[in-house]
Amino acid sequence: MDTLLSRLPDLRRLNGRRARLVRRFLAAALLLSGLLLFLHPGSARGAPATATVVSARDLPAGSVLRAADLRLADVPDDVRPAGALESLDAAVGRLLSGAARAGEPLTDVRLLGSALPAEGESGSVTVAVRLADAAVAELLRPGQHVDVVAAPDATHTASALVRDATVVTVHRPEGGGQVLSTPDKGPLVLLALPVGVATEVAATSLERPVTVTLR
Repeated sequence: MDTLLSRLPDLRRLNGRRARLVRRFLAAALLLSGLLLFLHPGSARGAPATATVVSARDLPAGSVLRAADLRLADVPDDVRPAGALESLDAAVGRLLSGAARAGEPLTDVRLLGSALPAEGESGSVTVAVRLADAAVAELLRPGQHVDVVAAPDATHTASALVRDATVVTVHRPEGGGQVLSTPDKGPLVLLALPVGVATEVAATSLERPVTVTLR
């Protein structure tokens, strides 16, 4: 009995160490659980999530989207943007109106009409042209429909190069929207054009000032 009583302080110290170890273990477990909940998809936290089309890599403006450029990811509904696409088929073959970062959800307003040939059709391609008047470029927005016109010169009269082209994006020069008279210094505009006229428009834009009329 005396021996047991003499060991009571040691037993208390031992139980105290065990209690501290248990408390540390529980604290670490709670911290780890919190990190897992923070890093795990929203569906694992109990928040509703929807399969959403996101970019698989960084994509430049004007890209024709291919299956390899896209993937599906579960995006929590509380942060999922309006108009986000849910099917890869809804994005493949479409033109991207602006640059997208890897993992960015793609929405309907970010995509333009089909740029791949449909059955029996020639399809479209993206062509870069420089507008003679930067002020006109300031009026353009992705998805807008325009007619492309070549200005007159010493040997040519003004002529319509293509009707109903689609603006993909506009690269505006630094320093504002001043009027520029030379075609090699104007703002660069990416247009979705039918394959049959794309080469002619690109070549003409290198030789003559080009502008667009708004629809």
